[in-house]
Amino acid sequence: MEITVCVADERHIVFAEAIVDAIFHAAQKRGTGIARRTPEYVAQKIREGKAIVAITDDERFAGFCYIETWEHGRYVANSGLIVVEEFRHQHLARRIKRAAFELSRSKYPDAKIFGITTSAAVMKLNSELGYLPVHFSELTTDDVFWNGCKSCPNYDILQRTERKMCLCTGMLFDPEAKK
Repeated sequence: MEITVCVADERHIVFAEAIVDAIFHAAQKRGTGIARRTPEYVAQKIREGKAIVAITDDERFAGFCYIETWEHGRYVANSGLIVVEEFRHQHLARRIKRAAFELSRSKYPDAKIFGITTSAAVMKLNSELGYLPVHFSELTTDDVFWNGCKSCPNYDILQRTERKMCLCTGMLFDPEAKK
């Protein structure tokens, strides 16, 4: 079976509900927290050309990731990386993550790219792309980003530590450091 990884477009909006459900159920299965997004939010990212989707040759949703910008494009977050369980162990997450990274670099070449995750596999992928683990103080200070964590069951930790730490690890790619 062939799986195509590409920038999502209008025809992929039909997968928005399946995407948010897959992200939520994967987090539940792992016992980790995650900020819950709505199908409308995912559909908007697709419309904006800020999403990567993996689709099988028989038109099934296999994986997804989206990008968000903060502080007027100074920071870009790659978020919501998911691979549907039946398509795991085929290096699909790596392909999706690389495509999201390349989309971020092409749209915002001077931006710092970051993510927060509890997944060791995602940390490894980020490291392969040149991200480094960083303290949360090196990530965006945009309250809207951090408010997105409110739907995570671990949000109380983030609040108690005044956004200094949580169960997630912050990782950052700084294009200036690579020059």
